[in-house]
Amino acid sequence: MDNLTEDHQEFNIGIDGGGSINNTDNQFIGRGEKEMAPIAGNSIHRSSSRPQLDLSGAAIQGNFEERDPTILLPNQSDDISHLALDIGGSLIKLVYFSRHENQTVTDRRRKIINARLGITNVNRRSYPILGGRLHFVKFETNKINECLDFIYSKQLHRGGMDSRHWQSEGSVTENTIIKATGGGAYKFADLFKDRLGISIEKEDEMNCLVAGANFLLKAIRHEAFTHMEGQKEFVQIDSNDLFPYLLVNIGSGVSMIKVDGDGIFQRVSGTNVGGGTYWGLGKLLTKCKSFDELLELSQRGDNRTIDMLVGDIYGGMDYSKIGLSASTIASSFGKAISENKDLEDYSPEDISLSLLRMISYNIGQIAYLNALRFGLKRIFFGGFFIRGHAYTMDTISFAVQFWSKGQAQAMFLRHEGFLGAIGAFMSYEKHGLDDLMVHQFVERFPMGAPYIGGSVHGPPLGDLNEKISWMEKFVQKGTEITAPVPTAPPGTTGLGGFEVPSSKGDALRPDASKLNVGVLHLVPSLEVFPLLSDPKTYEPNTIDLSDHGELEYWFTVLSEHMPDLVDKAVASEGGTDDAKRRGDAFARAFSAHLARLMEEPAAYGKLGLANLLELREECLREFHFHDVYRSIKQRENEASLAVLPDLLMELDSMNEETRLLTLIEGVLAANIFDWGSRACVDLYHKGTIIEIYRMSRNKMQRPWRVDDFDLFKERMFSSAEKRPRPYKRALLFVDNSGADIVLGMLPLARELLRRGTEVVLVANSLPALNDITAMELPDIVAEAAKHCDILRGAAEAGGLLVDAMINVQDSPRDSSFSVPLMVVENGCGSPCIDLRQVSSELAAVAKDADLVILEGMGRSLHTNFNAKFKCDALKLAMVKNQRLAAKLINGNIYDCVCRFEPAN
Repeated sequence: MDNLTEDHQEFNIGIDGGGSINNTDNQFIGRGEKEMAPIAGNSIHRSSSRPQLDLSGAAIQGNFEERDPTILLPNQSDDISHLALDIGGSLIKLVYFSRHENQTVTDRRRKIINARLGITNVNRRSYPILGGRLHFVKFETNKINECLDFIYSKQLHRGGMDSRHWQSEGSVTENTIIKATGGGAYKFADLFKDRLGISIEKEDEMNCLVAGANFLLKAIRHEAFTHMEGQKEFVQIDSNDLFPYLLVNIGSGVSMIKVDGDGIFQRVSGTNVGGGTYWGLGKLLTKCKSFDELLELSQRGDNRTIDMLVGDIYGGMDYSKIGLSASTIASSFGKAISENKDLEDYSPEDISLSLLRMISYNIGQIAYLNALRFGLKRIFFGGFFIRGHAYTMDTISFAVQFWSKGQAQAMFLRHEGFLGAIGAFMSYEKHGLDDLMVHQFVERFPMGAPYIGGSVHGPPLGDLNEKISWMEKFVQKGTEITAPVPTAPPGTTGLGGFEVPSSKGDALRPDASKLNVGVLHLVPSLEVFPLLSDPKTYEPNTIDLSDHGELEYWFTVLSEHMPDLVDKAVASEGGTDDAKRRGDAFARAFSAHLARLMEEPAAYGKLGLANLLELREECLREFHFHDVYRSIKQRENEASLAVLPDLLMELDSMNEETRLLTLIEGVLAANIFDWGSRACVDLYHKGTIIEIYRMSRNKMQRPWRVDDFDLFKERMFSSAEKRPRPYKRALLFVDNSGADIVLGMLPLARELLRRGTEVVLVANSLPALNDITAMELPDIVAEAAKHCDILRGAAEAGGLLVDAMINVQDSPRDSSFSVPLMVVENGCGSPCIDLRQVSSELAAVAKDADLVILEGMGRSLHTNFNAKFKCDALKLAMVKNQRLAAKLINGNIYDCVCRFEPAN
């Protein structure tokens, strides 16, 4: 993950709010008025009208080290507001945008490839958007001072610029405008003007609410989910079949909105019994000081002591004639009528639970009746009343299911409380967010986020030391990053004959009711891989981590591998004390993530093995470990390149059919070198890389566990009389450094080139374990080209040698050879690949490809083993995990997979 520092960002903020607050004290906490006064003399020009983007000369900027390429706007003079707020009666929701300063990068190889492919604009839009990140933060409205303090501390109202600039160049002028919605946008406009020197431009609350919901449902893959009996199931929404739906926003009160399209909606109903009711009555009846405290009480309650049930009326019997069970609530708080008790005689826990059930159940029922009124089958619930609280969602879901007899479905949103703030953010003209698609958003959870506790709001944006100190303090406090899910006590009654669902966790921890959302990375250059047979049904992950046993096994594997990974990470940075401290912080952060996900696997969205592996790499980058295996890769590349000439001579002495089998055997044998595998790590103690490779080659015995080699050979050769046409362009998704790429995939690429096929080597954009990266490949190809005319000519044609640091002037060459060998980055930094999110460069080069070769466990087994393509596909891997071998191919460790699938 790109590290976010305040020295290299630009920010925009948006606000959405409404209602009143309980505390109108305008003083900042812990900060004097003199210090907070606007600083005069800011020389930065700001438009008095709405912010506009000057798009002239716009160009994508980035390099292989940058995951999220930004778009340079060289002629931009206006400061673009990227902050928005929703100021509600109970909570302030803040959305802000950050991006790195743009850095000019000269990449001649990429320019040559783009010219060959006819790509003039990788991001093919009528206008560019700002690549970067959306952050989500919330505050209680009665603590508005903390919100203002946060905005000030991050300098969001000044564009998030470097403090040295704003201190020396002055403050914001009176023309600085930010977007806000909700009642608080009106009530606190003067406060924002007085304290921060900014003006609030008020946006309609309903417009923002609907715009935010539509955006999330279209753009975020795992935004919507159902929640029944404690189980969260994500629902993929087809953006072409989204409308109409009912949006139920549960804030202080409840609004029910029928949404028929973008900007087409009407508020059809509502109720004044909502989150404010729960909090207000709860505060009076239990003396709780906060909404979260009230929720915590509810999870330890038993509503049977207060609610009148059907069984209480009928002597413990069901009322079967009308379908009501004895456990159905007949009257919320009904028992209090007949019992001679005072308020203090009832448990606050029981009161809180009964109150929560009463309000949740009635909201669910009213929502269904409105859906029935308009013939709507889909109901989305949002708002900070829900807060990811399992019991609340289960209660609403049961109400909808019970009254609709299963015909309607309650669905919830992960960014439930931020709909208005997102809508306000989108109201800035020409942000371009409405053009973004689901494949252009990547969600990240740095360090232990989002459960941070205390007074820290959102992932820290300070320097590395701040992050490390935060992680150390966080763990030392003993705060667990686990699911905020209450358990229903035994015997608690259900709804409509259903028993109350059980949920994980036996206590609502102090970190509960924070957000199950991370930072959204906006990556305009990501696209869907165009060769997928059906992107809508494509599922990259092969392993189903919804199976708790499977989840526990892979968590154990990752935990056991961590000490070795930390050792290598520290060694890669010279073993300094600073590196050791960062290594410890990484281990704490990743362990906290694993603990959190073990408690609630769906906390961060739909979880697959690919997500886990990528999360590990993101955590490493978070603490500035950018390439843990750098020295190991370099050593293995050198050792493999030393024996490559002899291998090529051996291959050239064979006939075509023998050579093809030997090449495939070589790829499988070389794929044994994977530092992500415990089995591979153990092998390194038994010999050198070349010795292990030869041993692996000698053990290649057919038939392999999955053996489609003969089908592939038939496609390549058919018969001597009738030669099939060669493939036009082959995409080779490469895996590990060393023998894997040098002795396995490069010789296979050479054979395809020999037969007239253009070859594109597809490699990681960022380092992951010992995987080769697209930035490293040109040098390896250039070194290999010293010994091979075919590779030399193809590399020159593909623009690879222009970037290589190796002198090949004296190398022999066949100047007539012009079939290109190219390298493109895949757009990710993980051992796996999700083909719904690849680089624009890869998507462009794939359009004329008729062969895809996926190599390695991560790309062809952990992910994409079941993927179907529009072109021929060859999947090659040596299995280095016994459990995976048994589960996926009914085999054993070191079994080989050669799976050939003709075009669909």
